[in-house]
Amino acid sequence: MAAYPSNHFSSSLFISFKLLSAILLLGSITKVNSQHLLVSETGELVTMEESHSMFSGRNHGVFGFDGAEAGEWGMVGKKGNQFVINDQPFYVNGFNTYWLMIFAVDLSTRGKVSDVFKQASSVGLTVCRTWAFNDGGWRALQKSPSAYDEDVFKALDFVVSEAKKYKIRLILSLTNNWDAYGGKAQYVKWGKAAGLNLTADDDFFSDSTVKSYYKAHVKTVLTRVNTITNITYKDDPTIFAWELMNEPRCLSDPSGDRLQAWIQEMAVYVKSVDPVHLVEIGLEGFYGPSTPNRVQFNPNTFAEQAGTDFVRNHQALGVDFASVHIYADAWLSQSISNAHLQFVKTWMQAHIEDAEKTLGMPVVFAEFGVSAKDDNFNSSFRDTLYTTVYKTILESTKKGGSGGGTLLWQLFPEGTDYMNDGYILYRSPQDQPPYMMI
Repeated sequence: MAAYPSNHFSSSLFISFKLLSAILLLGSITKVNSQHLLVSETGELVTMEESHSMFSGRNHGVFGFDGAEAGEWGMVGKKGNQFVINDQPFYVNGFNTYWLMIFAVDLSTRGKVSDVFKQASSVGLTVCRTWAFNDGGWRALQKSPSAYDEDVFKALDFVVSEAKKYKIRLILSLTNNWDAYGGKAQYVKWGKAAGLNLTADDDFFSDSTVKSYYKAHVKTVLTRVNTITNITYKDDPTIFAWELMNEPRCLSDPSGDRLQAWIQEMAVYVKSVDPVHLVEIGLEGFYGPSTPNRVQFNPNTFAEQAGTDFVRNHQALGVDFASVHIYADAWLSQSISNAHLQFVKTWMQAHIEDAEKTLGMPVVFAEFGVSAKDDNFNSSFRDTLYTTVYKTILESTKKGGSGGGTLLWQLFPEGTDYMNDGYILYRSPQDQPPYMMI
């Protein structure tokens, strides 16, 4: 999603008990009398042993548990259609907070990074998706091609080190389809300034010089040695995966060929620099020309013209798992209704089925939310939609399916309401145990 600051704020965005229960339902883990406990799909508190019995011995895994409490901090990998750490299933229970690097630059706002990780950890969230880019403009990481602001890079170092402190793994996105924080438009501007004959932002996907700018950025980030931990990013298990781009689209080529070629080239390139970490594209999940029998699941006819192709794109060599976003209110209608809930369930089930039967990989629903600016918005509807997302994932995980997890858009700490895009969630300061950490 393109993120823009707003002055809108509503106290209804505090995480309610029902929503916390849905998050915990997905697998919040804590210790009671030295036993790991989790919340079952019926809302009951069960031990891990009872859970294994409840799921008839299936290899369903536990959301967020990876042996880290035993002193291990293993790299996330993939086995078939499941994520694994140390050969144990791992499911994504997480959130988006895109601005962490920017806030970490200034000591007056750096504490907000720690706050959001602390609050996320306290409700059982274990994965965060955030930007590892800011191309040109204010507080740019990359000021111009291959020219970096070391203070901003040190801020990203802090984000990575702080994430590990709170046992949060990171999906790091490497650039943007949208103008926010530079993205492909900024790369094209750099190309034009260098004398290239570029006519549209989508030239980002095909011009060899512009592609070399992007590859140089990829290599710089992946081979960065963290100034705090002294660990090279490509060797750091704190990083869950690399994302090629936030929500890539190529409207100039509805056939999808142009974007497909870029995905294939860049996924292989990332793997050549870092063969260990997982790679994903950052797609919204729209079905394209390669699967005419699936376009019925798209939210609207425009989606088929976006130049993306969910199944074909994820068959590119080097892509390890699928990503899908869910914005019924933006794609269907801002006047929210029960039709949104039905779309969410059908949209998720279709992608889980494709990931399972065609792609043979996990699928992560990497952004989802309901805007408080929507017509008819109320917190009860938002909670119901979130619960629908979590329960649909749980239905897949119970049978060892391809549902790899979810990342809500988006979790902010208190005092950042001026950044509100309508979708943000806060943890209320009144939210205390026992129901947050059982």
